[in-house]
Amino acid sequence: MRIMGLDYGSKTVGVAVSDSLLKTAQPRETIRREREGMLRRTLARIEQIAREEDVRLIVVGLPLNMDDTVGERAEAALAFRAMVEKRTGIRTVMSDERLTTMEARELLKEQGIRLSEYKTYVDQVAANLILQEYMENHQEEIHQLAE
Repeated sequence: MRIMGLDYGSKTVGVAVSDSLLKTAQPRETIRREREGMLRRTLARIEQIAREEDVRLIVVGLPLNMDDTVGERAEAALAFRAMVEKRTGIRTVMSDERLTTMEARELLKEQGIRLSEYKTYVDQVAANLILQEYMENHQEEIHQLAE
């Protein structure tokens, strides 16, 4: 059993998956699409990864505004969450993801990844941060899920 983390963006979805012990998250991939509304293939890929990895919970990043309000990007993420849950049949929750993309960029910079290569990794690293934070702060819920 594993947990999947998703960082939803207008043209990409970063994917991270937990280890089987539900202790650590690992970046998995970045799913790309040409246009924002074109989600059929994206959802199919998420469903495929979920089956392959025996995912029992999906965590989608919620990009709230700094004043805790729900803006346009957060509304899009909430709608995406509903689509993921409907498509996969897997319980899908939201987790505050403010500043994760900035944190992901800093991590990539620290690891010596060139700015020109950030697009390749930044979304999956952000998904990894979203998932890791969720696992660290929701141990009781995760423990119940594993039983």
